[in-house]
Amino acid sequence: MKAVILAGGFGTRLSEATNLIPKPMVEIGGKPILWHIMKTYSLHGINEFVICCGYKAYVIKEWFANYFMHNSDVTVDLANNTIEVHECKAEPWKVTLVDTGLHTMTGGRIKRIQKYIGDEPFLLTYGDGVSDIDITASIEEHKKNGKALTVTAYKPNGKFGALEIDEAGSVNAFTEKPAGDGMWINAGYFICEPEVFSYITEGDSTIFEKAPLENLAKDGKMHSYKHTGFWKPMDTLRDNTELNAMWDSGKAPWKKW
Repeated sequence: MKAVILAGGFGTRLSEATNLIPKPMVEIGGKPILWHIMKTYSLHGINEFVICCGYKAYVIKEWFANYFMHNSDVTVDLANNTIEVHECKAEPWKVTLVDTGLHTMTGGRIKRIQKYIGDEPFLLTYGDGVSDIDITASIEEHKKNGKALTVTAYKPNGKFGALEIDEAGSVNAFTEKPAGDGMWINAGYFICEPEVFSYITEGDSTIFEKAPLENLAKDGKMHSYKHTGFWKPMDTLRDNTELNAMWDSGKAPWKKW
């Protein structure tokens, strides 16, 4: 089963970093967040990837094309025009990098890579979040439910401290970042049957999270896998700082490999 990763957006909310590189290449612990996501899949035996590139696609292509240069010690012999790679360490990955267009929406990007998937189920996620999700368990859940798509559901905490205020204005209770409103949200990890492609009908302008997912749910073809562990998207510079702090502490919750 292949894993498709959406990596083509502009990342405007993280513009401090994405003016030069695409968002999936923003680093955590010296490695692009894209690498961290792929490591999670690889832990569960998923080693074939299709990356949907767009904004600054060349940066992603260059990083994989020169993987050993980025991740190993090298000796460059200028006189003999040779490069020796020392202690080269590489994951057993096969990575297909597809330029899916600069302004293409998420659904359009997925539709564009259909030829690289064929008539097979596939995994799908975004290139800007990390999780300790049990990929193996989610696949088993998908196989059991028999639906066209399984979405990972997650209950996030609230972003702000909550106040309990009486009629006189006195604060009777304060809770820092309590549980959210109890709603399950889309955590961005999917397992898809090829049928999902038929729900993408508006070409490059199709937003996957709109009509395709709405219609799959309406037609009774969507199931959920509930994840209660760690999940965090990297939307802002603050998120990136927090994720790096977790990594530097040696206690990054998503690092299970």
